[in-house]
Amino acid sequence: MQMCWIVCIALFTIHYSLFTSAKPVKRAKRVEDKRVYLVHSDNLHYDQFRNNDAQVLHGNVHFRHAGANLYCDSAHFYEQSNSFEAFGHVKMTQGDTLRLTSDYAYYDGNAQLAQARYNVILKHRKSTLYCDSLDFDRMYSFGNFFEGGKLVDGTAVLTSDWGEYHTDTKMAMFYYDVRLRDKKFYLTTDSLFYDTRTSRAHIVGPSNITSGSSHIYSEDGYYNTKTEQSELFGRSVMKDGGKTLIGDSVYHNAKTGLNHAYNNVIYTDSVNKNMLTGDYAEYNDSTGYAMATNRAVAYDFSQRDTLYMHADTFKIFTFNIRTDSVYRKVHAFNKVRAYRRDVQAVCDSLVYSSLDSCMYMYRDPIVWNNSQQLTGEEIRVYMKDSTVDHAHVINQAFSVEMLHDSVHFNQISSKDMKAFFQKGEMREAQAIDNVLIIYYPIDEADSSLILLNYQETSLAKLFFENRKMKRAWTNKSSGTMYPMTQIPPDKYFLPGYNWFDYVRPLDKDDIFNWRPKKAGTELKEQKRRTPPGKKVRKE
Repeated sequence: MQMCWIVCIALFTIHYSLFTSAKPVKRAKRVEDKRVYLVHSDNLHYDQFRNNDAQVLHGNVHFRHAGANLYCDSAHFYEQSNSFEAFGHVKMTQGDTLRLTSDYAYYDGNAQLAQARYNVILKHRKSTLYCDSLDFDRMYSFGNFFEGGKLVDGTAVLTSDWGEYHTDTKMAMFYYDVRLRDKKFYLTTDSLFYDTRTSRAHIVGPSNITSGSSHIYSEDGYYNTKTEQSELFGRSVMKDGGKTLIGDSVYHNAKTGLNHAYNNVIYTDSVNKNMLTGDYAEYNDSTGYAMATNRAVAYDFSQRDTLYMHADTFKIFTFNIRTDSVYRKVHAFNKVRAYRRDVQAVCDSLVYSSLDSCMYMYRDPIVWNNSQQLTGEEIRVYMKDSTVDHAHVINQAFSVEMLHDSVHFNQISSKDMKAFFQKGEMREAQAIDNVLIIYYPIDEADSSLILLNYQETSLAKLFFENRKMKRAWTNKSSGTMYPMTQIPPDKYFLPGYNWFDYVRPLDKDDIFNWRPKKAGTELKEQKRRTPPGKKVRKE
C-alpha cells in the first residue's frame, strides 16, 4: 500500500512538471544600464580625508556612459553619485556626429547632463559652437550656452550673449546682442532662430540687416544664408541709397538684386522726389527695374503740390545704370488718371523719359489747367528743373477755355499746338496749320463779354499774363466778328468741340474712378498726309 502511494505521488509530480513546463516563461524586463563606467586611467588612488568619496584619476582617463565616450587628462570619479569631474583636454563623443571639448566639465550620469566650462567647442555635423560655458543635456539633446557664444555654419557666423542649440532638430536659438555675418550680409537683432539644416534664420524681434548697399529693418522674417534670400513680414522696410521699399511682406534676393513686395506697398525715391504705391511691387537693385500694380499710384512731390497719378500698371526701366549717363523711363498704361490742384490729366497710356525730360501721353489724352482743357492724338510735356518748360500737342490739337460765366468758351483747333511756360505758368501758345479760333474779348471795366471773334489762319500765337490771354497774333487770317446778341447758333462751337468736365479727376481719391468719354466722342486717329512733292519710298 505504501509503495502504491509512492508511485502515485511520483506520477503526479511528473505530470505536474510536464503540465507547468508547457506554460510560457515570463522574462524579466531589460533594465537600462545608467551607470558611468571607468574604462581606463593610467593612475588611480583614493584618499577619503583629502578627496572625500572621490576616486582620483590621472592620465588618459576614459569614461563610457549610455553610448557616449568621455576623455580627459584627470578626473574625480564619484561612483556613488554616478558622476565625475573632468580636467584638462576634456572630450566627449557621441557617435560620429557629435563632439564636445572643453578645459573642464562636470558630468551627471543620472541626469545625463554635461556642464562644460572654458574654451568649449561643440561640433555637430557641419556646425560648430564656440563658448565658455555650456550645459549639454544628452537626454533632451540640446545645449544651453551663456556668457557669450558663436555658431559657425558654413560661411555664416552667429554670435549672441546666450542661447540654445538642439542636436536633434539642428535648431539654434540666440538671444541678446545677436549678430549674424555671412559674406556681404550682416544682421543685428535681440532674438533669432537658426536652422542649420536649411541655413535659414528666423527673425523674431526688431532687426537691422545690411546687404551690400541695401539696409533692411524687420521685426518678423526669414533669411537663408545659402541662397541669400530674405522673406520679410510686418511692414518691413528696405532701403537702398535714396530708395525705400515697404510692404506687408517683402521678398529680397541679394544675389539677383530682385525684390518683391505685397499689400500696401510703398516705394519712395527721395532723390528724385517721387513715390510709387500699390498692392504689388517689385524692384531690381541690379538693373533698376521697378513695377507696381493693383491700385497703383505714382506720386511726384518735386513741386509745392504733390501730383497723384493712377494707372493699372507702372513700370520703371533704368538705362546705363551705375554710370554718369544713367537715365530712366516710366511707363504707365491703361486708364491713366492724374490729379494736382492746378493740373489734371487723363489718357490710356503714358511714358516719361528722364533722358529728354519729356512725358508722352497716348490715346485720347486730355490735360486740364484751371479752366483750360487740351486734347489731341498725342501730348508731349517737357520738363526743366522739375517744372513744365513747354508742351506739344500733335495732330487734332484742340484747346478749350471755359470763361467766367461757365457758358461761353474760347476755342482753338489746329493740327499741332505748342505751349511755353515760365515758372509753371503758360506765357505763350502757338497753333500751327489749319487753325480755327473762337475768342471772346472781355471788357476790363465790368468783365463782360464784348463779342465773338471767329478766325481762320495757318499760324496763331497767343500771349498770356497772370493766366489770362493778353494779346493774339495771326498770320493772314480771315474771319468774322459777331456782337453777343447776333451770334448764329452754329458759331458758338468749333467742329470737334467737346467739354470733358465729367471725365476730369476731382481730387486725389477720384483718380481711382475711371470714367470714359461718352460714346462717339472718342478721338479717331488721323493719318498724316504726305506733303506735296514728296514721294513715299517703297521698300
